[in-house]
Amino acid sequence: MSDKTISGITDSKIQPFYAVELLFDSGAVRLWTGYDNKTIGGDTYLGAGSLLSIPNVEEVADMSAKSAEITLSGVATQLVSLALQEPYQGRNARILFGVEGQTPIEVFGGLMDVMTISDSGEASTISLTVESRLVELERIRPFRYTDNSQKLRHPTDDFFSFVPALQDREILWGREVVKPT
Repeated sequence: MSDKTISGITDSKIQPFYAVELLFDSGAVRLWTGYDNKTIGGDTYLGAGSLLSIPNVEEVADMSAKSAEITLSGVATQLVSLALQEPYQGRNARILFGVEGQTPIEVFGGLMDVMTISDSGEASTISLTVESRLVELERIRPFRYTDNSQKLRHPTDDFFSFVPALQDREILWGREVVKPT
């Protein structure tokens, strides 16, 4: 955090806020915990007030993969169907924390994972789990560096078909080797 942000937090009267940026295919959704529109880094964030909550942003000292949850309550029922139709998994999301009058900092960034919708009839609550990008390091990769695996992805690419012939081949690298006569 910058010195200005730290002094803003330690002030006797502070106005902290969270801002959320969700990058969907159809466009970005940007919300913040205030009530009017707010411009951050040239982008406009819509005020969601107390309807937007971020209950569990956690800082860890190790490189473990954590997640954060973003909850938006009081969502109109017609917007729920829009949320269900939009592909969201694996899309970028970030959570910013700031103090009024200071540039906010990113406290969590990751990929959208699971969206849970609770519908009460008149209004709904949407909860979205955002996974750390470190989760990708724990996933098993089904791709192998073989000719067959490459052909599944790119049928006309025969780069890996030459690998078996190279396995026991001596390759001279650099300057030409002169053999004694």
